[in-house]
Amino acid sequence: MGFAAPSLKGRALRLLSGREYSRLELERKLATFEEEPGSLAAALDDLQAKGFISEQRVLESVVNRRAPKLGATRIKQELQAKGLAPEAVAQAVSELRTTELPRARDVWRKKFGQAPADAAQRAKQMRFLASRGFGGDTIARVVAGGDDD
Repeated sequence: MGFAAPSLKGRALRLLSGREYSRLELERKLATFEEEPGSLAAALDDLQAKGFISEQRVLESVVNRRAPKLGATRIKQELQAKGLAPEAVAQAVSELRTTELPRARDVWRKKFGQAPADAAQRAKQMRFLASRGFGGDTIARVVAGGDDD
């Protein structure tokens, strides 16, 4: 007698035991295992109703994990890719923007620690912060070395 493949709900729970996933992420990961149309949606509806899938927890997890290293723009992209509600993403990004300058300074200090000696170094530092998703005004203030919050 062969061993039965795990159910869609079982697969989803196994994924969720490792970290928080949004419903959209679970749909993408489990779509290939759906044998009966609608069974994946039903399984995810059940898990969502029981609190196993929570967009709020996914949002908080991403923000807490990524905020020390990334700017609001990059975090917004990650949240949108997870298929979270636009209002929730906008609220999180708004809150992140209030701490953008000190977070950018911390990232800059860890990477460079000193003001650029010439235009080439300045451009390199600015590109680095931009690649991390920090805004232009914030980048200019950090690289200029102004500590005027």
